Amino acid sequence: MQVKICGITRVEDALMAIDAGADALGLVFYKASPRYIDPQVAAVIAEAVPPFVTLTGLFVDAAQSEVDQTLGLVPLNLLQFHGEEAARYCEQFRRPYIKALRMKEGLDVVAAMQEHPKARGFLLDAYRPGVPGGTGETFDWDRVPQESGRSIVLAGGLTGDNVAAAISAARPLGVDVSGGVEQAPGIKDRQKVSAFIRAAKNN
Repeated sequence: MQVKICGITRVEDALMAIDAGADALGLVFYKASPRYIDPQVAAVIAEAVPPFVTLTGLFVDAAQSEVDQTLGLVPLNLLQFHGEEAARYCEQFRRPYIKALRMKEGLDVVAAMQEHPKARGFLLDAYRPGVPGGTGETFDWDRVPQESGRSIVLAGGLTGDNVAAAISAARPLGVDVSGGVEQAPGIKDRQKVSAFIRAAKNN
């Protein structure tokens, strides 16, 4: 089970998450988020991250120039698009990417996945109008398609207390957590991070 700790804003939190067993770290480049990180600060964090840890950059309907400028400063391994980005937009940066799908009632998940044939995977997150992610809310895990043939990362309201149940129900490739392992927005809690990763990987 792959685990991504998202919303990293400090070097010490990045290293702590890696030490606890995180496979990937998420850096949020969406200015409206309480976990937003300036690309220059993100570059310092990136320098501290060892090889074989996937450094992921999260964007929400960002201008092409903004993404390009960020990539010029931060050596991201993976892009994560959380807005209404079309496949053509996502593919222009010539980096592996995953597309977030907000699980609005009535969404045809498989059809939405087919709109991004070159995506490395899809992050399924809870839906709240006007909020592109980080809601701290869960959704019905039984809605996760089991036979899509695509890699799925589960997000939305996950904590150390519910991640094992979420994995059992949804059977994703990986899980993504932010608020569920924090003491404050962007400030990770060592015990919560360790408990989450332990619960996810021991499932």
